[in-house]
Amino acid sequence: MTQDELCYLTADDAIAAFTARTLSPVELMEAVIARCEAVQPALRPFTYSFYDEAMQEAGAAEARYAAGAPIGSLDGLPVGIKDEAWIKGRPVSNGSLILKDFVADATSTGNARILAEGAIAHVSTATPEFSAAVVTWSELWGVTRNPWNPQMTPGGSSGGSAAALAAGCAPLCTGSDIGGSIRVPSSTCGLVGFKPPYGRNPEAVPFNLDFYCHTGPMARSVRDVIRLQNVMAGPSPTDIASLKPKLVLPTDYAPIKGWKIAYSPDLGLFQVDPEVRRNTEAALDVFRDLGATVEEVDLGWPPDALQAGSAYLNHLFGGHIAQLFAEHGAKMTSYVRKICEASQASTAQDFVGSLDVAGAMYATLGPLLERYDLLVCPTTALPAVPADFDPASDSVSVNGVEVDPMLGWVMTTPFNMLSRCPVLSVPSGHASNGVPTGIQLVGRTYCDGDVMQAGLAYETALGGWFATPDARPALPA
Repeated sequence: MTQDELCYLTADDAIAAFTARTLSPVELMEAVIARCEAVQPALRPFTYSFYDEAMQEAGAAEARYAAGAPIGSLDGLPVGIKDEAWIKGRPVSNGSLILKDFVADATSTGNARILAEGAIAHVSTATPEFSAAVVTWSELWGVTRNPWNPQMTPGGSSGGSAAALAAGCAPLCTGSDIGGSIRVPSSTCGLVGFKPPYGRNPEAVPFNLDFYCHTGPMARSVRDVIRLQNVMAGPSPTDIASLKPKLVLPTDYAPIKGWKIAYSPDLGLFQVDPEVRRNTEAALDVFRDLGATVEEVDLGWPPDALQAGSAYLNHLFGGHIAQLFAEHGAKMTSYVRKICEASQASTAQDFVGSLDVAGAMYATLGPLLERYDLLVCPTTALPAVPADFDPASDSVSVNGVEVDPMLGWVMTTPFNMLSRCPVLSVPSGHASNGVPTGIQLVGRTYCDGDVMQAGLAYETALGGWFATPDARPALPA
C-alpha cells in the first residue's frame, strides 16, 4: 500500500490486516507519523507528539499479532487524544498558557480504557483554550486549520482531532462536546462524530455532573466510531452519573426501510446557508432511496432557546473557568475572558431559566420522536468560519443576518440542552469553498443504536468517505 492508502485505512480494515498479518502496526505507525510531521507546520492539528514511544508500542503490538495474542479491539491503532484528558506522565495543556507546564499525575477513565485495548496515543490533538470555542486556536499553540481549505477553521473544540482525521494522521480520535465540540468539527472536516447521551461515557469531576458535557469518538466511518464508542462506554466507580449496564453497540443492523424521519431545516432558530440546506436535502434523498419517508416538521421551540443554552454554559462552564480569572486573566484568550466576564454577570435565575427552556423544548421533541424514528437537521448553519475567527470580537452573518459569533452559526447546542438524546453527525457534501458540511441524526433518549443504524445505512448507500484519492483533501506540501 502507498503511504496515502495506509493513512486513510479505517480502523476496521487496519485491525483486519493486522490479524491477517498482511500489515504490521509498525508499518502503519511509520506512515502515520510521517504524515503527522508533514502536515503539522501548515495545519497545526497537534500540541504534543510521542513518536519514539509510539514506535516502541507499535513494535510490541506487532509481536502480539505475530503470536496471535492481541490485547484488545484497538491493539496497534494510532489514536489521537484531545489535549484535555489526562494520561499519567504526559503534558496536558487544555490549550492554555496557564497550564503550559502541567503534567498529568493520573490517567482519565476514558483514556485508560482506550490504552488498555492496545491503542497507541501518538499525539495530543489541539483544542481552543479550555475547549471554550467552536474554532480551534490558542495563544499557546496558534491556529489549527482545516485540511480541506486551510483558510477556514476545522471547527472546535475538538478541531485538532478533526484536522488529524481528515489529513490521515490517525484512524480514530477522541473528542468532547459541551456545545457541539464533537459534531461541529466532524461536520466541517467531513467526518463521523458521536455525542453519546449523558452518562453513557464516564467523565471527570466536575463535568460528569454537567449534563451538557459528553466525551465521545470521532472517525472517518460509522463502524470506526462504534468501535471506539464501545471502548469508551460503560459505568465507572469514579463517575456517579455513568450509566449501568454498559451498552455494547453492534456493527451490523437491519435496513431502515419503512422508517419515518422528521426533518427540520433550521430547528426554527437558525439562519441556514443555502449550500448547507442544499446538501442536507440531498442527504435526505438518500434516506428516501433507502425506503424511509421524510417529513418536514415544526418543532415549535421557544425563540429564546439559543440564549438559554448560552446562559447555562456561561453559568456553569464559565463559572468553572472563571475561578482562574482573577489571577490569570491576562494569560487567557479573548474568547475565554469573554466567557469569564459573562459568568460573573450570571445569576441563579438565569441558570434555572435555561432549565425551563430546555424542558419546553423536550415537551415538543419527545412526543415528536414517538411518531418518528429519527430527527435530521444540519450540523452547522454555515460550512465554516475563517480559521483565525475570534468569537469575542469578530462578527458572523448568515443570509445577511448577523448571528451570535459564539454559537449562532452551529446547530448543535440545542442537543446539549436535550443531552439524553444521542446525536451522530455524518457528512452531507461539500460547499463551494471545499469545506464539508454535515447533518445530525438525533435519536430518542438513550437509543444510541438507532442513530448508528441510520448512519451506517446512509454511509453504505454512499459508499463511504475518504476511500479514494479524489475523496480526500489536497494536503499542503
